[in-house]
Amino acid sequence: MLIGSLIKKIREEKNIKKSEIAEKAKINVGHITHLEKGERNPSSRSLKKICEILNIPYQIVAYSVDKKLTEEHIGYNCVDHISYNKILAVEPKDFITCPINCSTAHIAIKVSDTSMEPTYPKDSYVFLEFSTPLDYKDVGLFSYNGKILLRRFIIRKDKIGIRADNKEIPDIWFNENDDFTIIGKVIG
Repeated sequence: MLIGSLIKKIREEKNIKKSEIAEKAKINVGHITHLEKGERNPSSRSLKKICEILNIPYQIVAYSVDKKLTEEHIGYNCVDHISYNKILAVEPKDFITCPINCSTAHIAIKVSDTSMEPTYPKDSYVFLEFSTPLDYKDVGLFSYNGKILLRRFIIRKDKIGIRADNKEIPDIWFNENDDFTIIGKVIG
């Protein structure tokens, strides 16, 4: 499960021991181990407490509950590219109707350029689900070296990148020096 891998990653980045989380959250250390191995999902109360202890926003991490990791997701280290402490800043203009086939969407984003034409024309809307691992050729919203880009996710044997549907725009292949985050998956 994505939630367990994410909790483990954050806990290790912050040098916090499982026993410290267990003590402060008043839950068994074995339960933390089961969570991190993906064998269980936390209750909302436990997850809120864990997020408080890790000093991270609850809602962003909560989006990852019930998301499963495939071998492909593990292969490209998707957990390293899921944002857990940043939120997308948007300027709301209006509400739009959420189509029934996008019932898990968290937000709608207006397409600002022609990079994904003809699939997603400029000024159309895409519906995003946050904290979702991407599979090969899924369309996602990415943060890449300070830019927000709507692109297809590409996986090769030895590299990952993003591709525009507009053939005039070159592919971007990521390296270890790039600041690359998956913001969300386009659904529907």
